Amino acid sequence: MTDSPQDDAIVAGTAGPAAIEALQDTEPSKPPRSRGRDVWDQFTKHKGAMFGLGFLAFITLAVLIGPYIWTVDPQKLDIRNKDMRPIYTALWDGDAKVSWAKPLGSDQLGRDNLAQMLAGGRASMAVGWAAMVLSLVIGTAIGVAAGYFKRLDGPLMRMTDLFLSLPILPLLLVAVTLFRQPLRANFGPEGGMFILIVTVIAITSWMPTARIVRGDVLAIKEREFVLAARSIGTQDGKIIRRHLLPNVLSPIMVSAALGLATAIITESALSFLGVGFPSDFPTWGKMLADAVQRMERFPERVMLPGIAISLTVLSVNYLGDGLRDALDPRIRGR
Repeated sequence: MTDSPQDDAIVAGTAGPAAIEALQDTEPSKPPRSRGRDVWDQFTKHKGAMFGLGFLAFITLAVLIGPYIWTVDPQKLDIRNKDMRPIYTALWDGDAKVSWAKPLGSDQLGRDNLAQMLAGGRASMAVGWAAMVLSLVIGTAIGVAAGYFKRLDGPLMRMTDLFLSLPILPLLLVAVTLFRQPLRANFGPEGGMFILIVTVIAITSWMPTARIVRGDVLAIKEREFVLAARSIGTQDGKIIRRHLLPNVLSPIMVSAALGLATAIITESALSFLGVGFPSDFPTWGKMLADAVQRMERFPERVMLPGIAISLTVLSVNYLGDGLRDALDPRIRGR
């Protein structure tokens, strides 16, 4: 049995204006949150990512601004003050030869360790950033071309598999041996080696980015908005720039973080093996190589650049994990 219109009127009358007013919105609705704000909120919840961002910012500012504050020449020889220990070693070794003028000590040639750490960090970070950007450009271009153009997919992916099968370290050593002298003659000892190391690292590290980008492009190019753009006659280049690249930006950023860590480790390995920058040019890897022979007497010479490399790579890896979690909509909000 249904209620009559008279019953409905009675109920509405008994509800009164107070109940009706309570159901009405008294405040304007808030604007929707942007995707960038959601990504940043998720990123800040990742403690490791925040540590990575903070330490990476600190080490980058230190190597950029530090040489202007600590103006000691890292290549200056001071034989009279060689083999000095850091200041903190005086706490447990009263006979240690220390000086406030060299707070981190000096090496076997009297060069200031703090100045070498700052200069070496600048060289290592510059190589890492430059190689990372170049490898991202190569990997993104090959991944987009292979994923969007079907006729290029087979040749480009077979070339990617070929590069993945090559032994990276022997290839690096061969490339440095073949092209070191011509580049040094044209661009100088430091400039030539910088160009060579950046190019070699980029050429041997673009493959993971290409495979990730290709997979995302294969899925995105079948979406409705891409099909609609293609149906109205939009050119391929415009579709790639306006529709594909913005949607594959997330994996590219994650690859950038991991590529930076790989480039720093590779440059340090080349310098440690003695095939990187000239012997008088400080890098973290070169400092490790110089300290190996005296590591029993002066263990801090190995620890200082080793800790710098380890913490930098660890912070970059944490940063990549945080970006992956924040940019993946399937994980965001957990």
